[in-house]
Amino acid sequence: MKIYNSLTRKKEEFVPLEEGKVKMYACGITVSGEAHVGHGFQAILYDIFRKFLEKQGYEVTYARNYTDVDDKIIAKSKETGIPADKYAQMMIGEIDGVMRELDVDEPTVWLKATENIGNIISFIEDLIQKGHAYPAPNGDVYFDVDSYPAYGQLSGRDKEDMLDGVRVENDESKKNPYDFALWKAAKEGEIFWESPWGKGRPGWHIECSAMNRAAFGEQIDIHGGGRDLIFPHHENEIAQTEALTGKRFAKYWTHNGLIKVNGQKMSKSLGNSLLLKDLLAKYSNEAIKFALLSTGYRGDVNITDDLFPNAEGHLVRFYTLIAKAEETFPQERGLCPEIDKKFDEAMSDDFNTALALSDLYGYFKDVSRFLAENDPAARKMTNQIRETYSLLGLFKKDAKEYLAKYAPKEEAPEEVKAVAEERWKARLAKDWAKSDELRERLKQLGYAVKDSKDGYTLSKI
Repeated sequence: MKIYNSLTRKKEEFVPLEEGKVKMYACGITVSGEAHVGHGFQAILYDIFRKFLEKQGYEVTYARNYTDVDDKIIAKSKETGIPADKYAQMMIGEIDGVMRELDVDEPTVWLKATENIGNIISFIEDLIQKGHAYPAPNGDVYFDVDSYPAYGQLSGRDKEDMLDGVRVENDESKKNPYDFALWKAAKEGEIFWESPWGKGRPGWHIECSAMNRAAFGEQIDIHGGGRDLIFPHHENEIAQTEALTGKRFAKYWTHNGLIKVNGQKMSKSLGNSLLLKDLLAKYSNEAIKFALLSTGYRGDVNITDDLFPNAEGHLVRFYTLIAKAEETFPQERGLCPEIDKKFDEAMSDDFNTALALSDLYGYFKDVSRFLAENDPAARKMTNQIRETYSLLGLFKKDAKEYLAKYAPKEEAPEEVKAVAEERWKARLAKDWAKSDELRERLKQLGYAVKDSKDGYTLSKI
């Protein structure tokens, strides 16, 4: 099994620190607002990574965090009049509900910044003692970037360009402008905790390092998050953790691509953020997963107007064939192990969901052919597809219930569907003359037929 390591910029054979066990951490959501599709994409991916590693026989401990105190949450608290801790708890409840609707499993361990303040303070104290951090007169504490010569190894940035795009605060309190905050002195009216440096709260970057150490110790196997976290967040995590322990923090760094909307980066400032709850009101959770996973996880996902409708259309066609196979061969319990083998091969190559999903079109074309031949192999294939692809969160629903909810409501008359099915069988048999004849018959009945690699669709003329 190979995983692309962002630190070394190449695929590497996966060998965990401890044989048979995997420690995996993914940066979760800062709960200053509702969950959008980018949050869902990342949560889906690391849920799948965990499940596939478990399928390969590993005992996986998967930790995920909520950042429940930071500048944005404090700003929302002031805007709404809700205390910051209460606001964060409210948003966590809402986000948890949406993730359950998306059908993303809970991690092994949930971590929250506010439940680890003692661990964070202890971590900072140890860094100060080792000469890697320093308190400022105003009550802030900063990491001394110059004390860690390997800084920039993940992002490839040097000190000349590391400030690019990063907000610089309280320059007069720092030794160098690129030093970053580990602890922030509380301003009037802000949430705070007592510390050796006065009332304050943790900086964003230190939270993940301290929670990792509390959950796993000094080293983990896989650390993940969105590509936008490489700098400064993950770069800073590496610096402060490895400066303290003297050991390699994470053996493999994995980063998923970003979400774009019609070619533009998704952002609140552009007004093109897509909330998960809005997508789930329009599409099945399986269609959302199918659409997002059809791109390799390291690539950006470009959401166009037809991305989710097309995904739903493919699933309607697939579920239609599953329903037919289950109705035609109700007692068949056999499987098709070759499907599972190919799936494992795809996923073992850096979790290649795009390749695994592309195989479905050929599988369902074969299912359609076997149904036309009244061959129980159709049901064996759909049994295996259900079993194998459930790992991606697909084909978990009752086929008829799915179709009743998501298939287009305006169906063609039975006469038209019968002609269309007869034509499809003729195509599979390569009887092109009969196929053309039946196409004309459909046109006379007022319907056009469009073929695709996974079947056909009918539409009124």
